[in-house]
Amino acid sequence: MTEAAELPPAPEQARDVFGERFADAVRYAELLAEAGVQRGLIGPREVPRLWERHLLNCAVLSEVVPEGVTVCDVGSGAGLPGIPLALVRDDLKITLLEPLLRRTNFLTEVVELLGLDHVTVVRGRAEEVLGKLPPVHVVTARAVAPLDRLATWGIPLLRPYGEMLALKGDTAEQELKNAATALSKLGAVETSILHVGEGVVQPLSTVVRVEVGESPGGVRFAAKRAKAARTGRARRRR
Repeated sequence: MTEAAELPPAPEQARDVFGERFADAVRYAELLAEAGVQRGLIGPREVPRLWERHLLNCAVLSEVVPEGVTVCDVGSGAGLPGIPLALVRDDLKITLLEPLLRRTNFLTEVVELLGLDHVTVVRGRAEEVLGKLPPVHVVTARAVAPLDRLATWGIPLLRPYGEMLALKGDTAEQELKNAATALSKLGAVETSILHVGEGVVQPLSTVVRVEVGESPGGVRFAAKRAKAARTGRARRRR
């Protein structure tokens, strides 16, 4: 049996980024390195680079998230980027959306252990919760799917004039180019590539920002949302 990789000490930048929540960030890193690996949520080879590649890489997303908004982290997995974002931004109301039970169980345990009262865990796929969850200002995602496919799941969850922030790697520019037609059909009005984490991570974290207009998801999803809302109201009247 291969010996489990050891979690390295937190880098000094982590103290600055997480501030008063630094101890909670350390506990989360320990949970990822232990239970996260044991339950197959992250690979054992990721443990030595948990801080730089995962926690800090996700936490710096906070640089481009507006104040006091609602956020849905689509395909949250082990909580990346949703939990690091929650640790640095208690002004946000965050939903961690994840379809797999073993992952939602882990997320619920982490949220309770760290006392993240502004975070809710929801089990389900984006297309299943459409019309059931209130539309949000911001959708986040990391390593979920290519941008064109991710957009079909994430954009319909937005409220009018909201934005999707997807953490991407070297393929960001090409993915954005490939997804141009799909994004337009989904109601996107502006796209951009941002680089965040100056002085914290190297290389910088790459974020694809997709801003929508008054009809997130386009006409088809507007009709689907309206139908889901009507169904919800009918059920509540019974």
